[in-house]
Amino acid sequence: MVAGPAFGCIADDYTGATDVAAAFRRGGLRTVLVFGQPAPDQAAPDCDALVVALKSRTAPAADAVPWSLAVRRWLADAGARRFYFKYCSTFDSTDAGNIGPVTDALLDDLGSDLTLVCPATPMQGRTIYQGHLFVGDRLLSESSMRHHPLTPMTDSDLVAVLGRQTPHRVALLALDVVHDGADAVAAELQRLGAEELRHVVCDAITHDDLVVLARASAALPLLTGAAGLAEAAAVVEGGAAQVAPDVPLPRGRTVILAGSCSARTMEQVAAARSVMPSFRLDPAALPTAAGMAEAATTWLDAQGAAPVALISSSATAAERAPAEVADEIEQAMGRIACHAVASGATRIVVAGGETSGAVVEALGIGPVAVGAEEDPGVPWIVAVNRPLALLLKSGNFGSVDLFARAGAA
Repeated sequence: MVAGPAFGCIADDYTGATDVAAAFRRGGLRTVLVFGQPAPDQAAPDCDALVVALKSRTAPAADAVPWSLAVRRWLADAGARRFYFKYCSTFDSTDAGNIGPVTDALLDDLGSDLTLVCPATPMQGRTIYQGHLFVGDRLLSESSMRHHPLTPMTDSDLVAVLGRQTPHRVALLALDVVHDGADAVAAELQRLGAEELRHVVCDAITHDDLVVLARASAALPLLTGAAGLAEAAAVVEGGAAQVAPDVPLPRGRTVILAGSCSARTMEQVAAARSVMPSFRLDPAALPTAAGMAEAATTWLDAQGAAPVALISSSATAAERAPAEVADEIEQAMGRIACHAVASGATRIVVAGGETSGAVVEALGIGPVAVGAEEDPGVPWIVAVNRPLALLLKSGNFGSVDLFARAGAA
């Protein structure tokens, strides 16, 4: 009998799924990514880490919970030995969830009493100290995430944030315990479990801290966090000394679709406009998906043989379209992506979790191989059944020149 994957991972959005898939791959595990909830009888690919991407981050908890449970059971049927619930390194959520409700449901389904909660990803500047999440040198509550249109993060105290999402007790595992080593952490976890603490928020400021946490929690059936803890868990699992070989990218035209309104994506859009043809969707003038898509694809066709082109809906808070138009923008981006691929584009770069979900679903992307990272946490993924590569970027990820480099890859 062939052993199943060491880790089965449920990711709560599409860009987050590519981020964690890259992390498992960096940790030395052969990684495959599947978009959307698999059918119960869908065959699982042979791999060491199997990641399933959902669009559950901002869905009602009443939907996110059953979706996540169905994926966990499919992963269990595929032979997954342990499970990982991946959410954003900025803990994107509201007081209604979905991190707490989904974690509780997964623990109940596994018959488990305790898990780690650790969104720290030091390589992206996300660290946790005294239970507070930092983005670079700023508290989460003082970062640009404070103004996120869907999940504004105005509290950096993760114990408090998670405590409002779950009826269970939440504890803090402080950095001094982590620095005492894996045995000390394991003993503390045992003590907390005996006191019926269920969620343990873990301080971590370096990759080595995450490795300590991964070693101490190796017997837990469920871990939760961002890409940092996933990479550490892969290393502890016995990943190879180096990542798998790169996956070749198909040659051809690159189309960049930027839907995120994050500060970093706005910088990337501004930088790209100086080196490539660009078009901005105008939902005020054309408020329907069909209208925006027609205008953008007409412009795209007029660019002729240009090897790279940018289409953006990114906007400042003052310029941002009303919330009721957001779905129309996402649908427009999906239509534009389909037109671009039908017209010969073989590489699609997408910025923003909701936009990425819309594009992937419109294109009907099946399982993908996870390739090299253009920036940390931003890997190329290549469809297994057609010459098409995608780069799905979380809004706040990547260097300023990411779009220019991706267009020249």
